[in-house]
Amino acid sequence: MNAGREAKVAGARIAGLVSCLPRERVGNAGFAERFGQAAVDEVVKMIGVQSRRRVAPGATTRDLCRVAGARLLEGLGWSLDSVDAVIFVSQTPDWRLPATACALQADLGLPPGCIAFDVNLGCSGYPYGLWLAQGMVAGGAARRVLLAVGDTVSRIVDPQDRATAMLFGDAGTVTAIEADPDSLAHFILGSDGRGAANLIVPQGAFREHVAGVDARLDGRDPAALYMDGGEIFNFTLRSVPPLVARTFEHAGIGMEGHDAFLFHQANLFMLKHLAKKAKLAPEKVPFNIDRYGNTSSASIPLLMTTDLAEALRSGPRRLAMFGFGVGYSWASASLDVGPLAVCETIDT
Repeated sequence: MNAGREAKVAGARIAGLVSCLPRERVGNAGFAERFGQAAVDEVVKMIGVQSRRRVAPGATTRDLCRVAGARLLEGLGWSLDSVDAVIFVSQTPDWRLPATACALQADLGLPPGCIAFDVNLGCSGYPYGLWLAQGMVAGGAARRVLLAVGDTVSRIVDPQDRATAMLFGDAGTVTAIEADPDSLAHFILGSDGRGAANLIVPQGAFREHVAGVDARLDGRDPAALYMDGGEIFNFTLRSVPPLVARTFEHAGIGMEGHDAFLFHQANLFMLKHLAKKAKLAPEKVPFNIDRYGNTSSASIPLLMTTDLAEALRSGPRRLAMFGFGVGYSWASASLDVGPLAVCETIDT
């Protein structure tokens, strides 16, 4: 399988990172009442989620990113006029138009003239976003960039679909990127749109959902998320191992030279299988899907502010990141991160 396109970006670094979680914790007890304990036990055995966060009715990804961004700017001591761009990576924006990034720019008090745009990506969104943000800084388009990455998938799941209702959690993150002449990051980016229909919200934009075209969708709410778990599982096992190997080759740094391997938190059983197949040291592969669920595009930065926060504040760490899923789309990054002035998780 073609692992994707290789890229290098020199001259930009991560300066800080804040994740924001909704306060409401949702455990599995309520699902047992809905689906039965045996059914819940079966799902939990596979996905490994014990609890997840849920936004309040009416709250959006933008709300989480606004709180995270304000805390990040305060912690870094950045003046508002020093930020030249906001990138919002999400598949749960406020509206079809305008771009949520424009509203977020105003929310944070950033000056008019600031570059602001949205990117519609999910599971692979964080390494894709880093590539974009660092490339803008390296190319001279911006001195400093705020990369807002997150999703509130609970707003689009069918509560009667145990495969998705029990899997996903909500989170928003903001990462600060700034110039650094000594930094070099390596990326691999790819996609295979032949798998687009296997993880999809069929209705809600401008392509009309037509019953009977895909029998898997018949009888379902077309405005809710549909996931073909088997196909996603097969795609992941087929695409991620070569992505891991090629990332090490592209960076010229083997697994021994990395301090941590951050996988998109898709499914605990699958992630453990991938780590074992790639022969990665278990202590270098953190998981938080048990505590927060699959937070889509936010899962990798959320790992950084939960399981790696102390390490990233204390000194430099070489990280390898692997995002994969909806689209199909995938991306990886190998880069040095830290010491970070701000790396924390907050609630709202």
